Amino acid sequence: MAGGSGTRVGGAVTDLVVMWGGFPLLGAGAGALLAVGAGAISDLPWVPLKGLFEALSRLPQPQVTVGAALVGVVAGLLLAGAGTAERLTVTVDGQRVRLRRDGRTREVPRHDVRGVLVDGRSLVLLDTDGGELVRETSDLSRDRLRSVFREHGWPWAEEDPYRAAYRLWVDGLPGLPEGADALLRARERAIGKDRRDDVRELRRELGRIGVVVRDEDGRQYWRLTGRAVLPPADRPAPARPDAERR
Repeated sequence: MAGGSGTRVGGAVTDLVVMWGGFPLLGAGAGALLAVGAGAISDLPWVPLKGLFEALSRLPQPQVTVGAALVGVVAGLLLAGAGTAERLTVTVDGQRVRLRRDGRTREVPRHDVRGVLVDGRSLVLLDTDGGELVRETSDLSRDRLRSVFREHGWPWAEEDPYRAAYRLWVDGLPGLPEGADALLRARERAIGKDRRDDVRELRRELGRIGVVVRDEDGRQYWRLTGRAVLPPADRPAPARPDAERR
């Protein structure tokens, strides 16, 4: 969608239809089935919350089934609302890009961005030091994003120009700034516990010390940016002129 404030890229309308129409219907069906089958479910030896299903089976019908279906509808609506809020919306003009998710909006000026690309399912904005200003996962169309960013004069890249610079992270190996190993260990634990907010925050902390991290097949890969400061022992020796080598 284009307008005076830029061009907006959002998710497909069909996704909203599925969420706001399908989730409440599924919730209603699931609630009704649980209410109708509460007695049979409570007889299963392995089922959790047996007392709850036994209590449901003793309640009058069809009132309990209708009530359970309504609870399912409410749960479906809440899930649809959460899914809608999590969708990424991108608005681009010649001066800035605005990214909105979870009710929060972030704005990135054009002059801070060296490149824009889609890496897998993530929209990535690179800064002038080779770091990542933005990495946001979404289902937005790559072709649509390419078209909109190019239309407004942004530097689009078909692939990550730094892809070959990534190295597999192994705890304790040299080459990283001080403190990076601790942050990567904490991020590995956060990934294992599916703590997404912590994973994102630790990515930002790594970026502040000049480390870009990406995830592939459950493993972390890293590269350095222009702002990284390495310990003296890890710094490469300065190159000498040819005359000094003779």
